[in-house]
Amino acid sequence: MPANLTLQYKEAEARFRRASTHPEKVDALREMIALLPKHKGTEKLHADLKHRLAKLEEEGEHVARSGHHGPEPGRVKHEGAGQWVMLGPPNAGKSSLLAVLTHAHPEVADYPFTTRAPQPGMMSYEDVQVQLVDTPALAPGHVESYMAALAGAADGLLLVVDLTSDGVAEAVREAVEVMEKGHVWPSPRPFPPDASPLLSVRPTYLVGNKCDLDEGGVFAGLAREAAGGDLAFLSVSATRGDGLPALRAALWRDLHCIRVHTKEPGKKADLGKPFVLPQHATVHDLARLVHRDMADRLKFARVWGTAKFEGQQVDRHHELYDHDVVELHA
Repeated sequence: MPANLTLQYKEAEARFRRASTHPEKVDALREMIALLPKHKGTEKLHADLKHRLAKLEEEGEHVARSGHHGPEPGRVKHEGAGQWVMLGPPNAGKSSLLAVLTHAHPEVADYPFTTRAPQPGMMSYEDVQVQLVDTPALAPGHVESYMAALAGAADGLLLVVDLTSDGVAEAVREAVEVMEKGHVWPSPRPFPPDASPLLSVRPTYLVGNKCDLDEGGVFAGLAREAAGGDLAFLSVSATRGDGLPALRAALWRDLHCIRVHTKEPGKKADLGKPFVLPQHATVHDLARLVHRDMADRLKFARVWGTAKFEGQQVDRHHELYDHDVVELHA
């Protein structure tokens, strides 16, 4: 993707990716087209965006003619600091992981295809909540039609496999195919040189479940090799708890977000639920998240934490860092 895309374009792209309704998708896509820089390096991307818009508008006309306006199947509203979607074959233990990492209560059974619809849950990590989404199992000839869109809307993907299975390579291929249909590519796997300009990179982990049956680590090594050896790998046990603290930390870290607390002048900081912003966010970004009027009227701020000294006065362009405390002045 061209390197000179504006911040406004990227924000519109993020809105498109998170859109939960057809009109929201169309509006965001139109804004992306309007904000896309016009030069030779963006010609292919512009054509792809126009093609996607035409397809969405055609789908909208079909829905209007049919009179069907129900919710889109498989759509899961983003909640918390970010959303990770779990993909994997039958009996890999996705539902068990969701149950042990969150307060969700998915149906867990030893027979395949127990999960029939996306099941979200909220995972706690320190003072933030991260959303995990269990999904129906992937198998050749058995992939729900909405899975590509669900994967494409996620902030990150977990490819969950059974370490003791001999079908790891096939399971990873199936998951990556779903991701590609959703226009996302697993990081850190090398980006294909002939990829569509609409393809975007998402943090992706190969999660090898049932490591309690792999005391010597032999199955883990075979699984990594079968998957190609180029995916970040975490070995866990949903039943015994092995590797789960490392998994929680990795899912928060790879969202590339920061937590910021606020305080009113003359009062103690509110150290309850923090505001979550992307890395490199500024004081102005925080003010806009607090309230649009605050962002418009912002004069300066004081920062505790990573500032040169406690309570340093900064302008709206000052970059914030994890665990900063900010006092906004309008």
